[in-house]
Amino acid sequence: MTIEITNESGVSIDETVLLRLTEHNLAELNVSPDADLAILLVDEGAMESLHVQWMDEPGPTDVLSFPMDELRPGTEDAPTPPGLLGDIVLCPQVAEAQAQAARHTTLDELILLTTHGLLHLLGYDHAEPEDEREMFGLQRELITAFHASERRHA
Repeated sequence: MTIEITNESGVSIDETVLLRLTEHNLAELNVSPDADLAILLVDEGAMESLHVQWMDEPGPTDVLSFPMDELRPGTEDAPTPPGLLGDIVLCPQVAEAQAQAARHTTLDELILLTTHGLLHLLGYDHAEPEDEREMFGLQRELITAFHASERRHA
């Protein structure tokens, strides 16, 4: 599996945590170890440009996902086949503001946003209430399991 993380945001981020998180989440979702994924951290100007271009909405946003091969989560017996998952674009400046409002760290917010973006790459959505419950429930489970794993390995 190739997970490429590029930080063009100008904000110092512990990229190793995002790498461990993504590896953990992909394993939990039974995605092939040969799947590829890119995570890009950008500043507010770059994020606003992407937000306008792809969502036709003004202003920067926190996370955007760009799926490629439309891969879906697998099972233990039938993992997701190899392929290109796509790109997750994060804006640490927006994440920082949201983290302050939520009263947790910017890194905690980026963990949430990275997990959220990954679920979008795997076909999850939250447009309908039932889909939102499913996606956000899985998001919570993945983040809780990741934090437990980090504590075990600390």
